[in-house]
Amino acid sequence: MSVQSFGQSAPVRAVAIVPARLASTRLPEKLLLAETGTALLVHTLQNAQASGAFASVVAACDDERLAGVVRAAGFEAIATRIDHPSGSDRIREAWDKLAARGLQAEVVVGLQGDEPELAHDDVRALLQAFHSHEVEAATLCCPLTGADDAHSPSVVKVVRSAAGDALYFSRAAIPAGSHGSTAPQRLRHVGVYAWRPTALARFVTLPRGVLEQVENLEQLRWLEHGGRMRVVNGTRGPRGVDLRDDYEAFVQRWRARTLESSAN
Repeated sequence: MSVQSFGQSAPVRAVAIVPARLASTRLPEKLLLAETGTALLVHTLQNAQASGAFASVVAACDDERLAGVVRAAGFEAIATRIDHPSGSDRIREAWDKLAARGLQAEVVVGLQGDEPELAHDDVRALLQAFHSHEVEAATLCCPLTGADDAHSPSVVKVVRSAAGDALYFSRAAIPAGSHGSTAPQRLRHVGVYAWRPTALARFVTLPRGVLEQVENLEQLRWLEHGGRMRVVNGTRGPRGVDLRDDYEAFVQRWRARTLESSAN
């Protein structure tokens, strides 16, 4: 599949890797759910491919059942170890196997397997950041709306520098409202990570940082060890599938889009 050109710049050659782990606590084996006729994991792969942003879209699987549905849908599945501590480690193993076969890419993008509706424009904007040679790693954000989300530990917030690089990620409401003044516009972190291959290799070998352990956010490891991560504006927050209600809502949206497409 060819990579589309964005604007006047040459396209960034990017590979999307979706780390796929069968075990899931709150919604068992959610990546295999297929009430639309297609497994949730495959929906994510199809959405990534439809963005036109990637030279290759692959799944890094820890179970043969996941790999089977991926291959049946026409995508590549890379078998990875079951004991990886994080999705980033699984992505690194898959990328090493792809690179050993001769695949080349300027950027490796890790996509969440349970977020099948990531906006295509956001993916392309993320890759645009790598036209700057100083960018080694990048992620997405969007405006945070609602006081409940601001104070919810399940919603990760980010603050960034004037240059657009991350200063800190937190589950707390950052930045704090100043004394008596208008509350600042908070930014929600969208958990998509893009790495130059050398930066990804460096990241997964770094020791876990104190802040990473306090916040339970692995991206803080990169910041604690002096790395810079560009935070790119996205259009909307993720609609991830964590609970059964999330999946049923996704199925309803998918059916509505299918009916609309059929009507046109």
